[in-house]
Amino acid sequence: MFYFILKDFSGTTDAISFRNNVLRIHDLKTGTRPVHIEQLEIYAALFCLEYKINPADIEIELRIYQNDEILVHTPEAGDIRNIMNKIIHLDKLLSNYEGRV
Repeated sequence: MFYFILKDFSGTTDAISFRNNVLRIHDLKTGTRPVHIEQLEIYAALFCLEYKINPADIEIELRIYQNDEILVHTPEAGDIRNIMNKIIHLDKLLSNYEGRV
């Protein structure tokens, strides 16, 4: 398992690899509840923020494994950038609210 943390934002994924400018994030879901690829998009955004990587400069492959099925998603760089911007914005709001400025 891999754990991301950026001040007030964090998450855990089962497997992550960044090699040859390809970010791969894989997550196993053992329950029967519907899965949401957006969770892995957030992990990709957190990874890019933490390591100061422009998502337009890399390839990203996200996979969710559940009930003998594999959901594969290749997000657009702009989608990941939008999530990154939301995280940065919310982090600033929380910093101001907590007086961390």
